[in-house]
Amino acid sequence: MPQPPEAPPAPEAPAEPPPVPAPARRASPGSVTQRATLAGIVVSVLLILAIVLGSRMLRDFDSALLPYAVATVFLAFGVAYRYTVWVSAPGARHLFKRGWGSFFSVENFRRAPTALPKMIATYLGFQKFLGARSHTRWAAHQLIFWGCILAAMITFPLTWGWFTFTSGSGSGPGYEMRIWGIKVLGFDSANIIGWLLFHGLDIAAVLVIPGASYFLWRRMKDRGAMTGQRFAYDLVPLIALIVISVTGLLLTFSSIFLHGGGYEFLAILHMVSVVLTLIYIPFGKFFHIVQRPAAVGMQLFKYTARQKDEIFHCRRCGTPIDTAPYVENLEATMRDLKLDFATWTEYCPRCKRELRGNAYLSQVKKGFK
Repeated sequence: MPQPPEAPPAPEAPAEPPPVPAPARRASPGSVTQRATLAGIVVSVLLILAIVLGSRMLRDFDSALLPYAVATVFLAFGVAYRYTVWVSAPGARHLFKRGWGSFFSVENFRRAPTALPKMIATYLGFQKFLGARSHTRWAAHQLIFWGCILAAMITFPLTWGWFTFTSGSGSGPGYEMRIWGIKVLGFDSANIIGWLLFHGLDIAAVLVIPGASYFLWRRMKDRGAMTGQRFAYDLVPLIALIVISVTGLLLTFSSIFLHGGGYEFLAILHMVSVVLTLIYIPFGKFFHIVQRPAAVGMQLFKYTARQKDEIFHCRRCGTPIDTAPYVENLEATMRDLKLDFATWTEYCPRCKRELRGNAYLSQVKKGFK
């Protein structure tokens, strides 16, 4: 006579969580604001000193660029303030410590000397992680990224008086580029080098316009992008980039083809758009530019742990989850946030679903019988 099938083994119950250390004390909002304000003031003062010293006691400083320089000081204050507030949160603080600790670790550099340069190139420079989402979005992001990098490398030193371009003879087409008053390059404005130097910002604008226009078009057409977008946070940065780029190109067009017609109005419009954008950067979507290097450190942190075979396996089924230091870091963050389910990070997604389902059947559904 056939025997009835044996009952399946009961699912394992979650193991007793280990003793939880007391969560770290969170700083009060007032103390965080004070530290952030102090950091902003210190960074702003250091930038002002760098402008004065780098321009040789303001001898190379162009007074016409004063609004841009003032905007960069406000930018420095805003970035330092926002960054200090950001790293004061438990999650960001753990990311900051682990990320930058791995970034500057001599041991990591000795073990994998090429890992950091490779991650900087692929994660920060070419942002290969965006290619997995969409090749078109990756290309548009690259246009914006490299256009903004080129514009910043030209605009900031010129605004601060660190770079100067002076005529070598006074009558000929020869120019000299000086950095902190030291001649580094002599060139003819009529050759290719001179054209690239004088039109670098135009090249940056040509890169930025199609990239920003694509994302603006996507924000207006894609339902997924439209669902959670906010005008000030998602659309204003793209509009600002387009306005800056278009007005910059119109300045060149006016000087070459219109003999300076409308140049003053365009210069004021361009200046206002740049100044407002610089002040907006620390408090809008562009702030992720400042946060991104810390993420590179976290990627390096996980990479070095994999090299040591420090892989954490699910406590229930043994499936690899992530690196052990990463899981420990996540648990510490959850404890600091006073979330009482930190130990659930030690289970894989499948086991979490099964354990939640079993708990529902045994604890909740039985109440309806």
